[in-house]
Amino acid sequence: MRKPVEVEVVNTTKGTVLGSQVRVANSALARMVGLLRHSGLDRGTGLLIEPSSGVHTIGMRFPIDVVALDRNRCVRGVWEALAPFRLAALSFRTRSVIELPAGTIRESRTEVHDQLAIRN
Repeated sequence: MRKPVEVEVVNTTKGTVLGSQVRVANSALARMVGLLRHSGLDRGTGLLIEPSSGVHTIGMRFPIDVVALDRNRCVRGVWEALAPFRLAALSFRTRSVIELPAGTIRESRTEVHDQLAIRN
C-alpha cells in the first residue's frame, strides 16, 4: 500500500475548514477498508475517498458526516451523523466522498452547492 497522504479540506464558499489532516484513500485497498479499523475520528481528521460514487457504514462503530463532491469539488450532498449500517452519496455525479467526524458539516456550515478546495 502507498504511503498515506494528508490534505486540508477547505470550504471556499464559507471560508471554513472541514479538516486539516484528512487522509487520502489513494489505493484500492485503502478505499475498500476506509475507516473500518477506526473506533472514532478526531476533530480535523477524516478520509477523502477518490474516486467514489458513494459510501457505506456497514461494519463501522461510530457515526460520521459525509460530503459528496462532483468532479469540480462542488458539494452534491451532505449527510450528518450517518449511523453505522447505512448507505450515502450514491450518484453518478459523485466523484469523491469525504468522511468526517460527526458534527463537522454543521460546524463548517457546509451545504449543497458550496465549493471545496483540497490543499496539500
